[in-house]
Amino acid sequence: VQLQASGGGLVQPGGSLRLSCAASGSIFSISRMGWYRQAPGKQRELVAAVFSGDNTNYADSVKGRFTISRDYAKNTVSLQQNSLKPEDTAVYYCNAVIQTTGRGPRYNYWGQGTQVTVSS
Repeated sequence: VQLQASGGGLVQPGGSLRLSCAASGSIFSISRMGWYRQAPGKQRELVAAVFSGDNTNYADSVKGRFTISRDYAKNTVSLQQNSLKPEDTAVYYCNAVIQTTGRGPRYNYWGQGTQVTVSS
């Protein structure tokens, strides 16, 4: 199983970016997909997650600015980032909890990370 993230970059404060992540490989089911971020000198933190049934969870710092969405048919998750602030600068990691067989356990998978830099 692999998670391939894309869409990071450099943007001015107030701007927008859209991150995307695709899961591929031997996948039976995905119970959760989400995005974490890690800024220099800080711990990795949850940004947003979407669960089966489209329940979502957001960090307080991004509520009202970021929107997470999932395409169940394509095994992808996207993060629309609006009104970006310098404090959003971080490496963003895609995450998914995946079951590879019907009776197997669920494993936590991570993408390679994509840099988001918000600066004027």
